[in-house]
Amino acid sequence: MPDVAAVLRQEIQRLARKEVRDQVIPLKKSVTELRKKISDTQREIGTLQKTVRTLENEAALRLTETPKPVPDSDTKIRFSSKWVAADRKRLGLSAEDYGRLVGVSGQTIYSWERGTSRPREERLLAWAAVRRMGKRAARQRLALLDRANQPSPKKDD
Repeated sequence: MPDVAAVLRQEIQRLARKEVRDQVIPLKKSVTELRKKISDTQREIGTLQKTVRTLENEAALRLTETPKPVPDSDTKIRFSSKWVAADRKRLGLSAEDYGRLVGVSGQTIYSWERGTSRPREERLLAWAAVRRMGKRAARQRLALLDRANQPSPKKDD
């Protein structure tokens, strides 16, 4: 004669396994669906990040080009070495940073300030455009120039 307690225990275990299985199967399906959604979302985020990086680089490249205002045929841009120094001081920039805004080196800015050289026509136009900038605009432009000159970080997979 079989042991009733052992048979009862086996039946309870069988029913418990069946109940657990009935509960776990839908959970496994939902976990699989959620993992797929996460994977799709991560892929979409990667695509969007690439797009953002591309747009930032394009914007930065556009901003790295020295500004070229269209001069009126009647208007001649006046230049003074004192104005270069005063404008640089007004913006609170080093000669190197001011030169990056204009599109020349810091040494060139020092030469302009001392009066030992004058800007060429295209640099004169760029200098005139920078002269109209405020502090905030100059800092933003320098930040964009820095961002454009930095290599984009490589993502390790």
